[in-house]
Amino acid sequence: MRSATISYSEKVLDHFQNPRNVGELADADAEARLEHPVCGDIMKLAIKLAGGQIDQVRFKTRGCVASIAAGSCLTEMIAGKSLAEARALHRDQLVEALGGLENASIHASHLAMDVLAQVLTKLKAG
Repeated sequence: MRSATISYSEKVLDHFQNPRNVGELADADAEARLEHPVCGDIMKLAIKLAGGQIDQVRFKTRGCVASIAAGSCLTEMIAGKSLAEARALHRDQLVEALGGLENASIHASHLAMDVLAQVLTKLKAG
């Protein structure tokens, strides 16, 4: 039986091979960790605010190429944004910024957006 080959955009491969904002964030204002229930990929996202904006953001992912790329791309998209701007971000904007994702990899965008939603909820509560 032949396995399906997944094709990745240049943007996905760039974020996977050169991930941005990877690591821990000391004294984060909020962080969340989420495991995708189907694929098992895990993403952690941490945010530090300054002046009502996302001043620093870090992520860690244990997962596939698309999940690592989605985490990296997401951090670039929300850095420097207000919480309202981060909350207004839609999953399709992340997918577009990644140059598209095949159906077999679309779970990565859900994981990234779900962990972002968790972090933003913690900031709203705090």
